Amino acid sequence: MNQQRSFRDAREVGDGLASSLRRVSGLQERSELRSDVPAGWIRCSELLQTPSYFGEWRGLLGDWLLREHSAAPAPTTASWVLTWYLHVPAYVGALLWHHERRVPSLKPAELAFRLSDDRPHPDGMAVLGDAFHCLPTDPGSARPEATVVRDERALAAVLRARYLAHAAQFVRAYAPISRLGRRTLWAAATDALENSLWWAGRQGGTPEAEGAGVADAALVLDERYPPLTSASTLRLTESREWTRRRESCCFSYLLPSSAECDGCPRTCSR
Repeated sequence: MNQQRSFRDAREVGDGLASSLRRVSGLQERSELRSDVPAGWIRCSELLQTPSYFGEWRGLLGDWLLREHSAAPAPTTASWVLTWYLHVPAYVGALLWHHERRVPSLKPAELAFRLSDDRPHPDGMAVLGDAFHCLPTDPGSARPEATVVRDERALAAVLRARYLAHAAQFVRAYAPISRLGRRTLWAAATDALENSLWWAGRQGGTPEAEGAGVADAALVLDERYPPLTSASTLRLTESREWTRRRESCCFSYLLPSSAECDGCPRTCSR
Protein backbone atom coordinates (compact mmCIF):
# COMPACT_ATOMS: atom_id res chain seq x y z
CA MET A 1 0.00 0.00 0.00
CA ASN A 2 1.24 3.48 -0.80
CA GLN A 3 2.74 5.11 2.28
CA GLN A 4 1.33 8.49 1.24
CA ARG A 5 -2.26 7.31 1.82
CA SER A 6 -3.72 8.51 5.13
CA PHE A 7 -4.91 5.60 7.27
CA ARG A 8 -6.18 7.86 10.07
CA ASP A 9 -9.12 9.11 8.03
CA ALA A 10 -12.22 6.99 8.45
CA ARG A 11 -13.38 5.99 4.99
CA GLU A 12 -15.38 3.36 3.17
CA VAL A 13 -13.34 0.33 2.15
CA GLY A 14 -13.17 0.19 -1.62
CA ASP A 15 -13.94 3.87 -2.15
CA GLY A 16 -13.89 5.62 -5.52
CA LEU A 17 -12.23 8.63 -7.05
CA ALA A 18 -14.55 11.18 -5.40
CA SER A 19 -13.24 10.06 -2.01
CA SER A 20 -9.69 10.46 -3.27
CA LEU A 21 -10.45 14.02 -4.32
CA ARG A 22 -11.84 14.87 -0.88
CA ARG A 23 -8.79 13.43 0.86
CA VAL A 24 -6.27 15.09 -1.44
CA SER A 25 -8.06 18.44 -1.25
CA GLY A 26 -7.55 18.40 2.50
CA LEU A 27 -3.83 17.69 2.13
CA GLN A 28 -2.90 20.58 -0.18
CA GLU A 29 -3.23 24.33 0.10
CA ARG A 30 -2.51 25.57 -3.40
CA SER A 31 -6.03 25.41 -4.80
CA GLU A 32 -9.48 23.93 -4.31
CA LEU A 33 -10.02 20.45 -5.72
CA ARG A 34 -13.52 19.08 -6.33
CA SER A 35 -15.62 16.72 -8.46
CA ASP A 36 -18.24 19.09 -9.90
CA VAL A 37 -18.33 22.27 -12.02
CA PRO A 38 -19.93 25.26 -10.26
CA ALA A 39 -21.12 28.28 -12.20
CA GLY A 40 -18.26 30.33 -13.60
CA TRP A 41 -15.83 27.41 -13.86
CA ILE A 42 -14.29 26.51 -17.24
CA ARG A 43 -14.08 23.05 -18.79
CA CYS A 44 -10.75 22.43 -20.44
CA SER A 45 -12.54 21.02 -23.48
CA GLU A 46 -14.44 24.31 -23.97
CA LEU A 47 -11.18 26.22 -24.16
CA LEU A 48 -9.61 23.79 -26.59
CA GLN A 49 -12.68 23.79 -28.82
CA THR A 50 -12.82 27.62 -28.87
CA PRO A 51 -9.19 28.82 -28.88
CA SER A 52 -10.32 32.46 -29.03
CA TYR A 53 -11.13 32.08 -25.32
CA PHE A 54 -7.38 31.94 -24.73
CA GLY A 55 -7.23 35.46 -26.20
CA GLU A 56 -9.76 36.60 -23.61
CA TRP A 57 -7.73 34.95 -20.86
CA ARG A 58 -4.58 36.70 -22.07
CA GLY A 59 -6.53 39.96 -22.08
CA LEU A 60 -7.43 39.50 -18.40
CA LEU A 61 -3.80 38.76 -17.63
CA GLY A 62 -2.66 41.77 -19.64
CA ASP A 63 -4.96 44.05 -17.63
CA TRP A 64 -3.55 42.63 -14.39
CA LEU A 65 0.05 43.06 -15.59
CA LEU A 66 -0.62 46.66 -16.58
CA ARG A 67 -1.97 47.35 -13.09
CA GLU A 68 0.93 45.61 -11.38
CA HIS A 69 3.87 46.32 -13.73
CA SER A 70 2.70 49.02 -16.17
CA ALA A 71 3.49 46.67 -19.06
CA ALA A 72 2.02 43.55 -20.63
CA PRO A 73 4.42 42.15 -23.28
CA ALA A 74 2.74 39.67 -25.63
CA PRO A 75 5.36 36.91 -25.06
CA THR A 76 4.79 37.22 -21.31
CA THR A 77 1.02 36.86 -21.46
CA ALA A 78 1.35 33.98 -23.94
CA SER A 79 3.83 32.15 -21.72
CA TRP A 80 1.99 32.68 -18.43
CA VAL A 81 -1.32 31.43 -19.84
CA LEU A 82 0.56 28.49 -21.35
CA THR A 83 2.04 27.58 -17.97
CA TRP A 84 -1.19 28.12 -16.05
CA TYR A 85 -3.26 25.95 -18.38
CA LEU A 86 -0.79 23.05 -18.39
CA HIS A 87 -0.64 23.25 -14.61
CA VAL A 88 -4.23 21.98 -14.43
CA PRO A 89 -3.79 18.45 -15.88
CA ALA A 90 -0.25 18.20 -14.49
CA TYR A 91 -1.15 19.18 -10.93
CA VAL A 92 -4.33 17.09 -10.76
CA GLY A 93 -2.42 14.07 -12.01
CA ALA A 94 0.52 14.67 -9.68
CA LEU A 95 -1.62 15.08 -6.55
CA LEU A 96 -3.63 11.91 -7.05
CA TRP A 97 -0.51 9.99 -8.03
CA HIS A 98 1.51 11.20 -5.04
CA HIS A 99 -1.10 10.83 -2.30
CA GLU A 100 -3.35 8.04 -3.59
CA ARG A 101 -1.39 6.19 -6.30
CA ARG A 102 -4.38 6.70 -8.58
CA VAL A 103 -4.43 8.21 -12.07
CA PRO A 104 -7.67 9.82 -13.30
CA SER A 105 -8.66 10.31 -16.93
CA LEU A 106 -7.13 13.80 -17.44
CA LYS A 107 -9.16 14.16 -20.65
CA PRO A 108 -10.06 17.83 -21.39
CA ALA A 109 -13.78 17.02 -21.13
CA GLU A 110 -13.23 15.66 -17.61
CA LEU A 111 -11.21 18.53 -16.15
CA ALA A 112 -12.33 22.06 -15.26
CA PHE A 113 -10.90 25.02 -13.39
CA ARG A 114 -11.73 28.40 -11.90
CA LEU A 115 -9.78 31.62 -12.37
CA SER A 116 -8.95 33.75 -9.35
CA ASP A 117 -10.81 37.04 -9.07
CA ASP A 118 -7.51 38.93 -8.75
CA ARG A 119 -4.62 37.52 -10.75
CA PRO A 120 -6.30 35.36 -13.42
CA HIS A 121 -4.62 32.05 -12.61
CA PRO A 122 -6.36 28.73 -11.83
CA ASP A 123 -7.09 28.58 -8.11
CA GLY A 124 -9.59 25.74 -8.22
CA MET A 125 -9.71 22.49 -10.21
CA ALA A 126 -12.30 19.79 -10.80
CA VAL A 127 -12.07 16.15 -11.90
CA LEU A 128 -15.38 15.20 -13.52
CA GLY A 129 -14.97 11.53 -14.40
CA ASP A 130 -15.06 8.49 -12.10
CA ALA A 131 -12.61 6.21 -13.89
CA PHE A 132 -9.07 5.72 -12.59
CA HIS A 133 -6.07 3.43 -12.89
CA CYS A 134 -4.60 2.01 -9.70
CA LEU A 135 -2.39 -0.68 -8.18
CA PRO A 136 -3.53 -4.21 -7.24
CA THR A 137 -3.31 -3.26 -3.53
CA ASP A 138 -5.68 -0.28 -3.92
CA PRO A 139 -8.82 -0.82 -1.76
CA GLY A 140 -10.94 0.34 -4.70
CA SER A 141 -9.33 -1.97 -7.26
CA ALA A 142 -12.46 -4.15 -7.53
CA ARG A 143 -14.70 -1.22 -8.45
CA PRO A 144 -16.07 -1.26 -12.04
CA GLU A 145 -14.52 2.14 -12.82
CA ALA A 146 -11.03 1.01 -11.72
CA THR A 147 -8.39 -0.36 -14.08
CA VAL A 148 -5.61 -2.23 -12.30
CA VAL A 149 -2.01 -2.16 -13.51
CA ARG A 150 0.77 -4.44 -12.32
CA ASP A 151 3.09 -2.01 -10.48
CA GLU A 152 4.12 1.61 -9.89
CA ARG A 153 6.21 1.79 -13.06
CA ALA A 154 3.18 0.81 -15.13
CA LEU A 155 1.02 3.33 -13.26
CA ALA A 156 3.62 6.05 -13.89
CA ALA A 157 3.42 5.23 -17.60
CA VAL A 158 -0.36 5.72 -17.49
CA LEU A 159 0.04 9.13 -15.84
CA ARG A 160 2.64 10.19 -18.38
CA ALA A 161 0.56 8.99 -21.35
CA ARG A 162 -2.62 10.68 -20.16
CA TYR A 163 -0.85 13.96 -19.47
CA LEU A 164 0.86 13.81 -22.88
CA ALA A 165 -2.45 13.20 -24.64
CA HIS A 166 -4.00 16.26 -22.99
CA ALA A 167 -0.92 18.41 -23.61
CA ALA A 168 -0.89 17.42 -27.29
CA GLN A 169 -4.48 18.65 -27.73
CA PHE A 170 -3.54 21.90 -26.01
CA VAL A 171 -0.44 22.44 -28.16
CA ARG A 172 -2.50 22.01 -31.33
CA ALA A 173 -5.06 24.57 -30.14
CA TYR A 174 -2.66 27.10 -28.60
CA ALA A 175 0.23 27.15 -31.05
CA PRO A 176 -1.53 29.16 -33.80
CA ILE A 177 -2.76 31.90 -31.47
CA SER A 178 0.23 32.17 -29.13
CA ARG A 179 2.95 32.54 -31.79
CA LEU A 180 5.17 30.35 -29.60
CA GLY A 181 7.12 27.54 -31.25
CA ARG A 182 6.38 23.88 -30.64
CA ARG A 183 9.71 23.43 -28.83
CA THR A 184 8.72 26.21 -26.40
CA LEU A 185 5.26 24.72 -25.88
CA TRP A 186 6.56 21.23 -25.15
CA ALA A 187 9.32 22.61 -22.93
CA ALA A 188 6.61 24.28 -20.85
CA ALA A 189 4.68 21.00 -20.78
CA THR A 190 7.78 19.27 -19.43
CA ASP A 191 8.23 21.93 -16.74
CA ALA A 192 4.58 21.72 -15.70
CA LEU A 193 4.68 17.97 -15.16
CA GLU A 194 7.95 17.84 -13.24
CA ASN A 195 7.16 20.92 -11.17
CA SER A 196 3.77 19.46 -10.20
CA LEU A 197 5.27 16.13 -9.14
CA TRP A 198 7.92 17.94 -7.11
CA TRP A 199 5.43 20.37 -5.58
CA ALA A 200 3.04 17.60 -4.53
CA GLY A 201 5.84 16.34 -2.30
CA ARG A 202 7.05 19.75 -1.13
CA GLN A 203 3.59 20.56 0.17
CA GLY A 204 4.15 17.94 2.84
CA GLY A 205 6.47 20.43 4.54
CA THR A 206 9.28 18.03 5.43
CA PRO A 207 12.50 16.95 3.68
CA GLU A 208 11.11 13.41 3.53
CA ALA A 209 7.92 14.56 1.80
CA GLU A 210 9.88 16.63 -0.68
CA GLY A 211 12.16 13.68 -1.33
CA ALA A 212 9.10 11.56 -2.11
CA GLY A 213 8.04 14.16 -4.69
CA VAL A 214 11.50 14.08 -6.23
CA ALA A 215 11.31 10.28 -6.38
CA ASP A 216 7.93 10.54 -8.11
CA ALA A 217 9.41 12.87 -10.75
CA ALA A 218 12.34 10.49 -11.25
CA LEU A 219 9.94 7.59 -11.83
CA VAL A 220 7.49 9.38 -14.14
CA LEU A 221 10.27 11.15 -16.05
CA ASP A 222 12.99 8.52 -15.80
CA GLU A 223 14.07 9.39 -19.33
CA ARG A 224 13.07 11.80 -22.07
CA TYR A 225 9.73 10.92 -23.62
CA PRO A 226 9.33 13.00 -26.81
CA PRO A 227 7.75 15.41 -27.45
CA LEU A 228 8.65 16.25 -23.82
CA THR A 229 12.04 17.90 -23.91
CA SER A 230 13.92 16.22 -21.05
CA ALA A 231 13.93 13.64 -18.31
CA SER A 232 13.73 14.86 -14.73
CA THR A 233 16.39 17.48 -14.00
CA LEU A 234 15.90 17.63 -10.22
CA ARG A 235 19.20 17.57 -8.34
CA LEU A 236 20.69 18.50 -4.97
CA THR A 237 22.74 21.69 -4.68
CA GLU A 238 25.88 21.98 -2.56
CA SER A 239 23.68 23.35 0.24
CA ARG A 240 21.59 20.14 0.08
CA GLU A 241 18.52 21.79 -1.42
CA TRP A 242 16.60 20.44 -4.38
CA THR A 243 16.58 22.45 -7.58
CA ARG A 244 15.86 21.83 -11.24
CA ARG A 245 16.79 23.25 -14.61
CA ARG A 246 13.86 24.90 -16.32
CA GLU A 247 13.15 23.86 -19.87
CA SER A 248 11.03 26.89 -20.83
CA CYS A 249 11.21 30.67 -20.37
CA CYS A 250 8.27 32.53 -18.82
CA PHE A 251 9.40 35.87 -20.37
CA SER A 252 8.94 37.62 -17.03
CA TYR A 253 12.26 39.36 -17.67
CA LEU A 254 10.44 41.52 -20.24
CA LEU A 255 8.53 43.23 -17.42
CA PRO A 256 9.99 46.50 -16.08
CA SER A 257 12.76 46.06 -13.50
CA SER A 258 12.63 42.27 -13.85
CA ALA A 259 15.39 39.77 -14.54
CA GLU A 260 15.52 36.14 -15.62
CA CYS A 261 14.27 33.62 -13.08
CA ASP A 262 16.57 31.19 -11.31
CA GLY A 263 17.17 28.24 -13.58
CA CYS A 264 15.99 30.11 -16.69
CA PRO A 265 17.17 28.36 -19.87
CA ARG A 266 18.28 31.78 -21.20
CA THR A 267 21.03 31.96 -18.58
CA CYS A 268 21.74 28.35 -17.58
CA SER A 269 23.97 26.04 -19.56
CA ARG A 270 22.19 23.06 -21.05
